[in-house]
Amino acid sequence: MTRTEVTGKLLDIFSRQFEIEDIGLNDNLREDHEFDSIDAIELLREIEIMLDTPLTREEKKKAMDILTLDQIVDYVMDLAKARAA
Repeated sequence: MTRTEVTGKLLDIFSRQFEIEDIGLNDNLREDHEFDSIDAIELLREIEIMLDTPLTREEKKKAMDILTLDQIVDYVMDLAKARAA
């Protein structure tokens, strides 16, 4: 998956699941879009579906410090790379 594809899929998830439109790559999701911990759990589930594999406890813990869409894209790209290796 390319970075552009991952970004597009994530934008679709934010629109469909969380009704967040016009999200900037560096918007603080918590402050700018009221994205909370429940939303984060739902997003991790969507990422598992996107990657077609469950996330480990450690991978989920790493996601807790993510604040922006750009960081989420990096996170998904790293996960996909690790699974392809």
